[in-house]
Amino acid sequence: MRILALPRYDRLGASSRLRFFDFLPGLAAAGIAVRVAPFFDDAYLQRQYAGLGPDRRAVAGRYARRLAVLAGRRRHDLLWIEKEALPFLPLAVERAALSGVPYVLDFDDAWHERYEAHPNPAVRRLLADKLARLAGAAAAVLVGNGNLEDWARRAGARRVVRLPTPVDLARYPDRPPPADGFRLGWIGTPSSAAHLALLAEPLRRLAAEGPLTLVTIGAAPVALPGVPEEFHPWSSEAEGALLATLHAGIMPLADTPFTRGKSGYKLIQYMAAGRAAIGSPVGENALIVRPEETGLLPGTETEWLEALRRLRKDPAQCLRLGRAGRAEAAARFDLAVLAPRLAETLRAAADAPPG
Repeated sequence: MRILALPRYDRLGASSRLRFFDFLPGLAAAGIAVRVAPFFDDAYLQRQYAGLGPDRRAVAGRYARRLAVLAGRRRHDLLWIEKEALPFLPLAVERAALSGVPYVLDFDDAWHERYEAHPNPAVRRLLADKLARLAGAAAAVLVGNGNLEDWARRAGARRVVRLPTPVDLARYPDRPPPADGFRLGWIGTPSSAAHLALLAEPLRRLAAEGPLTLVTIGAAPVALPGVPEEFHPWSSEAEGALLATLHAGIMPLADTPFTRGKSGYKLIQYMAAGRAAIGSPVGENALIVRPEETGLLPGTETEWLEALRRLRKDPAQCLRLGRAGRAEAAARFDLAVLAPRLAETLRAAADAPPG
């Protein structure tokens, strides 16, 4: 069986790395040959993380490469696409580029909201229903959470498979938390770092009352006023070891249509590392964390402050939540558990007629 995988990004992009590249060894072991052709390269994301605009000539070249790859699509049994094959191009163009081969769409967040709620009315008119209509014609739609599952079913998808974003437990060392201090961690991209501002006041107050180090792992420091920060540039090789230096990890989220479609991967990582996972009770977060068993789900600023105070005061609770969280991650989210489900879905989709 031959699959043409069309992720949005190369390995630097978290969604593509986790939902496409990390699965490749498991798919190969299942006898599935995958050719991977990302749309954007790492240089595109590096410019984005540095706050620079896109290199328009380079982006135009990426469209040309993607169209050239799609011209040879019939040499494959299935197309496995992250969100869409041709970003910002009309539905008719994408349909023509995909014709004749069954395809699977893969969503880890509410990407359709980016078109439906786009500030430019011309984009909304042209693209608001593009992803829903692509989903309706797909052989299968892979989704990272229940919110996306509901959306795909409303779009008329023939088959919807809920596949959490996987974590490779082998990359997360099983170590006890530090013996002293209170190290609170956050990992993510510049776009998600904005959510940390929701905790600016609780974290400032927590730091004023006692020991606190906010350990951030990403592209740049967050620099919340009055909050001691230890920043580490992200790398796939170092993230597991860095998470092992924490007592707990946080994932604050504003409650919006887009965040309700996020897949809560930060919480899954904290759990895999054996650390207490604390997240806002928004969307999938509330299904990943079992309150008082694998983590906590504070809502208001006051609840966040009280939850963090409690964990700092009670290291035994941090340890108990973290141990239970790691067991949960092994059972529900480990790559070894999810790879066979993906392989089964892709095989079935390849036998489906093109939509």
